[in-house]
Amino acid sequence: MPMLPIKLSIHSTPAWPPLARWWWVASVAFAMLQTGGHAIAQPSTPVAMDEAMAESWAGLVLKGVDTEFPNKLSLVYLNKDQIKAPREHFPAFYGCYDWHSSVHGHWVLVRLLKDYPGMQSVPRIREVLSRHLSDENLKQEAAFFARGEQKTFERMYGWSWLFRLVIELDGWDDADARRWRENLRPLEEVLARRVNDYLPKLTFPIRTGQHTDTGFALGQILDYARAMEMPELQALVIDRAKEYFATDLDYPVHYEPSGHDFFSSCWNEADLMRRVLSEQAFEDWLARFVPELATQLTDGTIAPVAVSDVTDPKIVHLAGLNLNRAWCLRSVASALRDDHPLKRVLVENAESHLAAGLAYINSGHYEGDHWLATFGLYAIAGVGVADGRP
Repeated sequence: MPMLPIKLSIHSTPAWPPLARWWWVASVAFAMLQTGGHAIAQPSTPVAMDEAMAESWAGLVLKGVDTEFPNKLSLVYLNKDQIKAPREHFPAFYGCYDWHSSVHGHWVLVRLLKDYPGMQSVPRIREVLSRHLSDENLKQEAAFFARGEQKTFERMYGWSWLFRLVIELDGWDDADARRWRENLRPLEEVLARRVNDYLPKLTFPIRTGQHTDTGFALGQILDYARAMEMPELQALVIDRAKEYFATDLDYPVHYEPSGHDFFSSCWNEADLMRRVLSEQAFEDWLARFVPELATQLTDGTIAPVAVSDVTDPKIVHLAGLNLNRAWCLRSVASALRDDHPLKRVLVENAESHLAAGLAYINSGHYEGDHWLATFGLYAIAGVGVADGRP
């Protein structure tokens, strides 16, 4: 039986005493081995974040956003003269292996800068953000996205993370942040137009455990529309969400995950619908959507998974799946009434997923290190939950 990859930075585990940290890592690994890759057991202490962990994750991202290669481009070229190196196409978001990872890496830097202003890396973060998020750089990226042949590039996953970055900067009373936010407007406006053009034409939702999942994108875009007070975009997203998902029944939870998933399409959908429906309507919808949820949360059907090879850029996606499930399950729980019978078990299952996912951050392998801190921070910070529902 292969050993699980449990090598990690001490700061990628919760802020417990050293012995407790290693007991936690060992217990998660042992539980996964005992259950064929599933970790049903959970740590008794909730995962928390501290400044040391923030510094560790900031270091990962600072390295990644200026790492141009390796790089995975997925572009349409009309002729050979358009072929360029990543930095020539994307002077702001050229690092972190791919465009979307660079964007959400910048979101991590902004979020950590806001939440942990005493970090030693703060001057470096400000320098990097100022250099990347310049007016000139972002105008060039906006022009690239405006080209007709690139209308499907990063649709809608990367677009969603750009909107999340805008939300994080908007309204922050900080001179640098105000400049970065204004510089993002040209690219933001191009992508907002893309969304308004695309969603009415998307006849069916995309249900997948990877980038193009519709449920995740719509949740992020809805948060953006509300934060920016854009009622027409908000109405469009809510209409499409209800059209796609309101009548869903009996989701086959036991079919997830697939081997390359970093998303649960099931729980992305639920995380979207708790943003769209009233409390009672959401509870009724959830009972129809996953009718055996009480059993599936405790019998191993919905349980953290192990990553067999952290050096494989696709297999390591499963580490992100644990973190995605963690934030979705906790968000779903937050939308239920306090005495709902599923509330406690949802939170417990979310904590188990969170602990398992965090164990893979800062593994020393770029295949996961270029992006996993984003999912870890999103999960720990409870992003999106406070944005509420109508």
